[in-house]
Amino acid sequence: MFAVEVRDHMMIAHSLPREVFGPAQAMHGATFIVDAAFMTEDLDENGLGVDIGLATSELKAVVAPLNYQNLDELEVFRGKVTTTEVLAKHIFDALVSRIKTGGLGEGGARIRRLKVTLHESHVARAWYEAEVR
Repeated sequence: MFAVEVRDHMMIAHSLPREVFGPAQAMHGATFIVDAAFMTEDLDENGLGVDIGLATSELKAVVAPLNYQNLDELEVFRGKVTTTEVLAKHIFDALVSRIKTGGLGEGGARIRRLKVTLHESHVARAWYEAEVR
């Protein structure tokens, strides 16, 4: 399998209002590095799995509405605990939607899997990975 991986970042505020999260129950900020790996089984006639410029633009477009936001105040997360895992799945779903509507051009049809990784720090990260259907 071939992969093209691109990166962006986002700065957010949120709380994790459950006892299991200890001090993270309180409002706090986080800066996430966001990686998206677009996986294909083959390449096009130019040797590309996915256009890296389009992949970069699409990731940026998906992350932008979250950047500098208090996630506790966003309707899309109402009733959800915005753990790193939940955020990775949210970004995955948004990217799949953009793939299906042509955001990655012809290369989008080749994408079989997508992996979205959120790096919380230099020692911790979480991701969501699945087939693109």
